[in-house]
Amino acid sequence: MKAIFQYIINEVIKWKLKKKKLPLNRLEKEVMHTKIEFKHLIRDSFFILLGIISATFGLKGFLLPNSFIDGGVTGISLIITELTEIPLSILLVVINLPFIIMAFSTIGKQFALRSIIAIFLLAIFVHFIPFPIITEDKLLIAVFGGFFLGMGIGLAIRGGSVIDGTEVLAVFISRKTAMTIGDVILIFNIIIFGVAAYVFSIGIALYAILTYLSASKTIDFVVSGIEEYVGVTIISDKSEDIRLAIIENMGRGCTIYSGKRGFGKRGDVLKETDILYTLITRLELAKLHTEIDKIDTKAFIVMHSIKDAKGGMIKKRPLK
Repeated sequence: MKAIFQYIINEVIKWKLKKKKLPLNRLEKEVMHTKIEFKHLIRDSFFILLGIISATFGLKGFLLPNSFIDGGVTGISLIITELTEIPLSILLVVINLPFIIMAFSTIGKQFALRSIIAIFLLAIFVHFIPFPIITEDKLLIAVFGGFFLGMGIGLAIRGGSVIDGTEVLAVFISRKTAMTIGDVILIFNIIIFGVAAYVFSIGIALYAILTYLSASKTIDFVVSGIEEYVGVTIISDKSEDIRLAIIENMGRGCTIYSGKRGFGKRGDVLKETDILYTLITRLELAKLHTEIDKIDTKAFIVMHSIKDAKGGMIKKRPLK
């Protein structure tokens, strides 16, 4: 099996070299890059699949059979399902579709394609895979239904996609207005909960808020507390190659700091090094790791969450 896998990779590389008209001495480097891309693709696909299973369990095991709702596009779909009896699986695709089309220009083609596949798989799982009703206790439904749904959304984000288009809409609006992503999501969900209170009852709306809080906190936990934007500091001997990858392959800007490596004994001459700093959205984090690993798998990377950002290239250019 390993030999077959290696053969397929080599054939793909030869085709890429022929298409790009590159010299054959680039074969080894292209093989390494393709292996890294395959490795990350498998890892990301695993996260997305696990997220779909978790979200399906939260929907069918807790929320849907007990007429509970959540925030975001999923909440809208659940409300319409209760009012019209249209299958939830169809609504998940139809309502998310405009947001995913928006993602092609807002986030990037790869992200949008992954999200389309993830949403279609979620719809298939919701429609065809049966799950037992876990409990009828309203508090447990709200807490654990939100937990499993949030874990599913968070794992999908870790895999470089979304199964709820709310964040795509928030990113799009934040680039066009002075509002932050958090503000857009908050306003969007306030409208949903207000509709739920009017159509159903205040009690259902309050449980929906509890479900949303459980889901949102779980999402934050799954993605390691990463907020809307992530500041990334990179220290590597191949900083120039990484800088070019950030600019050319991701369409993002970066800043270079001149520094010295501090690990050394008394009297040692400290080695000078360039330190890269870039700012990306959390949806682009998986691709950044892939680009860095292609160049230097031993690069030292420090990430910290940032509430919002203004100016620069982050809100002006889509991810390539």
